[in-house]
Amino acid sequence: MSYLIKEMNEEERPRERFKKYGVEALSNEELLSILMRTGTRDKSVKELSLDLMREIKIHDFSKMNYNALKKIKGIGEVKAITILSAIEFGKRVMSKSYLTTTIRCGEDVFNLVKEEMGYEIQEKFMAIFLDTKKKVIDKKVLFIGTVNNSDITPRDVFREAVRCNAVGIILVHNHPAGSIEPSYDDTYLTSEFIKLGRMMGISVLDHIIVSKDNYYSFRANNEEMFSVLLTNKDV
Repeated sequence: MSYLIKEMNEEERPRERFKKYGVEALSNEELLSILMRTGTRDKSVKELSLDLMREIKIHDFSKMNYNALKKIKGIGEVKAITILSAIEFGKRVMSKSYLTTTIRCGEDVFNLVKEEMGYEIQEKFMAIFLDTKKKVIDKKVLFIGTVNNSDITPRDVFREAVRCNAVGIILVHNHPAGSIEPSYDDTYLTSEFIKLGRMMGISVLDHIIVSKDNYYSFRANNEEMFSVLLTNKDV
């Protein structure tokens, strides 16, 4: 027999706590309980939610797929579909929320991309496109693989910049192994992008390397690379 949320003490029910305190007050387990609604013959929905959170870290939910989630004990077809649909809806809601962001420094870039890039297990290369007031027009992952991969061509980056009428670009890529120290290829690629940006009249303002909890700013550590373009210390 499955346990329903309505069978819990009223003050413990996630929906009642939602109405009384707001969604921000709910724990991850309570949010999952609302989505799943029922438990199993052996466990209440609250216990099942706790088990699921122990098995999957919160930032790993976005990497789960239907077949993998459905194989977890207590998570059947309906629960898997409900959870993944909620995750996808959240992604879509947040996908353009960055458009009001103004980039002033490397930390702003890190805060913008750390959830998206910091926990990736594969290296990705992103470009962030800015307007004249350094507000984000768009951001896009353009390449997947190491930065010395022959597929990484400045042409594709600047084509996107022209498409969205950007005047500035910030390059971003992640180091899945955790180290944020730039390689020779990272440095060479940054230099080449800066040179081409000058020729095209589109400023390459920085290149940020991110891990899950830290970042490296080429501009902050190699000011001379950007000195022709910039005269102040704010991106």
